[in-house]
Amino acid sequence: MSTTTIRLPKDLKARVAKAAERARTTSHSFILEAIAEKAEQDEGRADFEATADQRYAKIVASGKTIPWADMRRYLEDRAAGKKAAKPVAKKLAR
Repeated sequence: MSTTTIRLPKDLKARVAKAAERARTTSHSFILEAIAEKAEQDEGRADFEATADQRYAKIVASGKTIPWADMRRYLEDRAAGKKAAKPVAKKLAR
C-alpha cells in the first residue's frame, strides 16, 4: 500500500466526517470507498464506450444493422415472456 496526501477544504472534510459517521465507518474508509466507486464508474464507462465503438465499427464494416422497430418488437416480446424470433440485420439505406 502507498500513501497519497489529499488536502480537503474544511467544509468538505466536515461533510465527509458526517457522512462517515452516518455510515458507521471512519473518514479514511469512507474516502477509500468513494475513490474505488468513482474508479469503477470510470472503468464501466470506458468498457461501455469500447463496446459501442466495436459495435459501430461492425455496422460500418458490414453496412448492416437491425431497424429499431424490429428490435423493439423483439425486446417487448421477450420481456413479456413470449417466444420471439431474433430480428435480422438489414443493409442500411443510403
